[in-house]
Amino acid sequence: MHIYNVTINIDETIHDEWLHWMKEEHIPEMLSTGKFTKALMSKVLVEEEMGGLTYSVQYTTKSKEILQKYYDEDANRLRATSERFAGKFVAFRTELEIVSEH
Repeated sequence: MHIYNVTINIDETIHDEWLHWMKEEHIPEMLSTGKFTKALMSKVLVEEEMGGLTYSVQYTTKSKEILQKYYDEDANRLRATSERFAGKFVAFRTELEIVSEH
C-alpha cells in the first residue's frame, strides 16, 4: 500500500471556500478516478511562520504502479482545478509506503 500525501498551506482569506471545495468537489473527484481506496484530510496543528492554515490530505492506493497511473492519466487535470485559488496556497506532495499497520 502507498499513500499520496498532499500538504497545503491555504491563505485564511479564502479558507472557508477552499475547505468546502476540497470536501465537496476535489477529494470526491480524486476518489472517482478509481485509483485511491480512501482519503484522509487532517488539519496540521502547528502554527506556520508564513501564516495561513495547513492541511494534509492522504490518498491511499494499492500500489506504486496505480499511483503512477494517476500521475499519467489524471494529475494534470485535477491539479488544474485548484487554479481558482492561485497565489493563495502553497502545496507539496510526498509519496509514502506503508511499512506496517497496527
